[in-house]
Amino acid sequence: MTVSEKLEALQQLHEQLNLIRNKPEASAETTELEHQLHQLQNETFVDCSAWDKVQLARHPKRPNAMTYIQALFTDFIELHGDRQSKDDPSMITGLAFFMGRPVTIIAQAKGRDMQENILRNFGMNGPEGYRKSLRIMKQAEKFNRPIITFIDTPGAYPGITAEEKGQGEAIARNLLEMSTLAVPIIAIVIGEGGSGGALALSVCDRIYMLEHSVYSILSPEGFATILWKDGKRAQEAAELMKMTAQDLKELGFVDSIINEPIEGIQFNPYTVTSQLSAQLQQDLSLLEKLRKERLIALRYQRYRKFGETSEKQRWFLPKENSR
Repeated sequence: MTVSEKLEALQQLHEQLNLIRNKPEASAETTELEHQLHQLQNETFVDCSAWDKVQLARHPKRPNAMTYIQALFTDFIELHGDRQSKDDPSMITGLAFFMGRPVTIIAQAKGRDMQENILRNFGMNGPEGYRKSLRIMKQAEKFNRPIITFIDTPGAYPGITAEEKGQGEAIARNLLEMSTLAVPIIAIVIGEGGSGGALALSVCDRIYMLEHSVYSILSPEGFATILWKDGKRAQEAAELMKMTAQDLKELGFVDSIINEPIEGIQFNPYTVTSQLSAQLQQDLSLLEKLRKERLIALRYQRYRKFGETSEKQRWFLPKENSR
């Protein structure tokens, strides 16, 4: 069974159990269904491969950025436009309160259905989106508000119009400016963090990943196409790329992994938001105590150490591809 088929089967088992759970005469059937459910949950969410995690991260029923914004913050006000060209609906920016403190929110947004996905360009931001996010970040710095970013994109939009309008420059400008912003920045990978499109919101003081999210330099399909000239080897590529939250935590790129419920995040996203809330409260309290110069210096040191690996952390391509 594919991951989508497993999730569909889990949905059906949940529905069957809800129908018969309160019927005394169905106790034996309930026990059997609960056993099947537990077995399938373990197979789907516990004993899953890197490729399975890619499929989970991309699944259309996975909660999107607005789910977390609505659950974690109060009085959210969305801000639009890059003040140069137009608004990018695939990048949500705005102001809100978190536990009584004002914060700035920047989120890459996928849709929950085909119509919304078309509106939000399937989470692929254009240069207008990155310029909008930078405008809002500079505003946050001016008013001393912490920045919280939500990452969920297959990558920046690769179309010719985006390139003509300066896609590469917009991403590069974000990387440069975020490195010296004098306010705390926390990034949260909630689904698929792909390529420079994700990196443009990831220069931060803390980065969290949800348990079944992924974060990588490009998609497994792109990796396999470049390396082996065969996109069908994406599953093999996913294992090599070390793109899961667990791999990246071990390598020191990720600060915290937010556990997802065994029943599946699409059925119960609020256990995740309670963990996120506690982690955000803890880290924001620490980061806000730092002097601005110290905050920027620690961010610089954080990125300088990336790439330093021990023998235990080293991984190599198969011999057939090594030189």
